[in-house]
Amino acid sequence: MNAIILLGAPGAGKGTAAERIRDDAGYTHVSTGDILRQAVKDGTALGNQAEGYMHRGELVPDDIMLHLVEDLIQNGPPDASYLFDGFPRTLRQADLLDELLSHRQGGVQHVVFLDAPRDVLIQRLSGRRICRTCGANFHITNMPPKKAGICDRCGGELYQRRDDGEAIIISRLDVFQRQTGELISRYREKGLLRRVDSRSSPEALGRDVQRVLKGE
Repeated sequence: MNAIILLGAPGAGKGTAAERIRDDAGYTHVSTGDILRQAVKDGTALGNQAEGYMHRGELVPDDIMLHLVEDLIQNGPPDASYLFDGFPRTLRQADLLDELLSHRQGGVQHVVFLDAPRDVLIQRLSGRRICRTCGANFHITNMPPKKAGICDRCGGELYQRRDDGEAIIISRLDVFQRQTGELISRYREKGLLRRVDSRSSPEALGRDVQRVLKGE
């Protein structure tokens, strides 16, 4: 059991890159952010615990994240390989992931750090809109719908997630920088970290990440 980690601040393009490489790489995509948001929507015990932290732009505590990922791996196929998007975010989370993978004779193969300037991240996140009906993603500047506020796919209403408000975005970026610096240093020291400039288009970003994974 092996893993690829996509590491980067909110808005860096982790989900975009994952969508473009998961099938080619044969990995199971795990977006802990998506899983948590679904848990909040469903009103699960995990979601209720995480909701306040997410609305304030704070990192969800390690205990909640670790329980989530531990259950996922332990209940998954023994030969599965994972593409983690948004996990780990702290050294403690990284330690547990290493432990879980080693118990199944696996480990982290690659850590791809998607890097972009702060102003680009704020612009990306504050302009993001999501369909309430089908979950499709749009952007008011980069990928606008044909009709403002209406989903091209299903005609549903587009909305801005609460954690995509500018004040919360700034808090999320500050938290990422404060909490994840040590993690980036650790993976760099292990020789696993590869940096990709994520200011490019979604198509170019996918190609760049694929080249890194192939060692090009």
